[in-house]
Amino acid sequence: MNPDLIPSSLSDLYQTMIEAFSLQFDRLVDLVITPGWRQHQLVIILGLWALAYVLKLFTQGRWEAWARARSGWPKWRLRTLIQLMQRLTLVYFVTLSWMLYLVMQQITWPSRSYIIGVVATLATAWLAIALVARLVRNRTLRRIFKWAMWAYATLIALNLTDDVAGFLDGVAISIGDLHLSALGILKALLLIGVLLTLARLGTGAAERGLKRNDDISPSMQVLLAKGLQVVIYGAVFMAAIRTLGFDLTGIALLSGAIGVGIGFGLQKVVSNLISGIIILMDRSIKPGDVISLGDTFGWINALGARYVSVVTRDGREYLIPNEDLITNQVVNWSHSDRFVRLDLTFGTSYTDDPHNVRATAIHAVKSVERVLSGSGHDAVCHITGFGDSSVDYVLRFWISDPTKGLTNIRGNVYLALWDAFKAEGISIPFPQREVRLLNDDADAQQLATE
Repeated sequence: MNPDLIPSSLSDLYQTMIEAFSLQFDRLVDLVITPGWRQHQLVIILGLWALAYVLKLFTQGRWEAWARARSGWPKWRLRTLIQLMQRLTLVYFVTLSWMLYLVMQQITWPSRSYIIGVVATLATAWLAIALVARLVRNRTLRRIFKWAMWAYATLIALNLTDDVAGFLDGVAISIGDLHLSALGILKALLLIGVLLTLARLGTGAAERGLKRNDDISPSMQVLLAKGLQVVIYGAVFMAAIRTLGFDLTGIALLSGAIGVGIGFGLQKVVSNLISGIIILMDRSIKPGDVISLGDTFGWINALGARYVSVVTRDGREYLIPNEDLITNQVVNWSHSDRFVRLDLTFGTSYTDDPHNVRATAIHAVKSVERVLSGSGHDAVCHITGFGDSSVDYVLRFWISDPTKGLTNIRGNVYLALWDAFKAEGISIPFPQREVRLLNDDADAQQLATE
């Protein structure tokens, strides 16, 4: 591009853009109103679009019926099929345009099908970009990606990339050895977007692969996944800085000073991060473990870099900082295994045979679902003392699924004991107290002398 055409100020830039737009608009008007093969190609393109729309109306129902029969396909393939069906008119238009373009290239002059080829290229690019953009989950970023790629594809189809690249490269600022141009920024943003997308897809695939590996413990799976994310996203960050043209050695001192300041201000964040790494390495807790921390009882849903997600039986999800799990006492109900012993206390009347009470209690608890028996996990019942109103017992039994709840299993065991004791005629006494009412001072003095 001619350097003299590069604008030197914002007003020149605005004036240049207005002139370029006016020139292109005039060319478009001439293209539409001037008779000849250029006008004929525009009419052909409109006819192809109308034909594609008619084909969509006649075939959409059949395509939908065929798609419903593909229920066994993988999810990604079904999503792609849905996206294509939502753009069925564009798919037909791309197919018809390329077919007509290839035929016209063989039977007539190439110039008589040039516009059709450009439009077919643009339509194909737009269709491909619409499908690829679904990989970007964020809606705002997806729209930015679509418009940017559509603009780039349009420039390629119109053979304007060199002129636009030269123009954008001229819009720049220079600070010392740093030359920062609009073209460089656009290239850096595009590279960062591609690298971030690839990093997200790569880390997601690696994390799913680690979870399918039964030879690696759950805590090590999380540790390896987090380490891989740090390495990949760190590499993306470094590549982004290098792409923008910054010298990493020049900002080393500044980054060190900033790091010290951030370290003082983010002590808790760093502490939780280090605590999370320690938890993952010593395997004290892992996803799926049942823990108690203070008044919180639940199972670990996920291990994060800053916190641990604990889900309780009532559906609440507590985000406990990693530091609390290191410094406070944590009860891990399933650290070495998933067997949990529960104790229930009760009392019976002194008139009931203790041997019969113990046998009845053990038989009753064995009939409750979720209660284990055998393999060293048999239920036992012991006398713990002779109380004021009853003989006191403790009933101990084992379960292997604490995530299903503890209160409900205790309630079921108590109900089984109630039914069994009622069938055996065993009574559960309640405390009895003798109350004497004093009528006058004489009775009070007599009671005092006694």
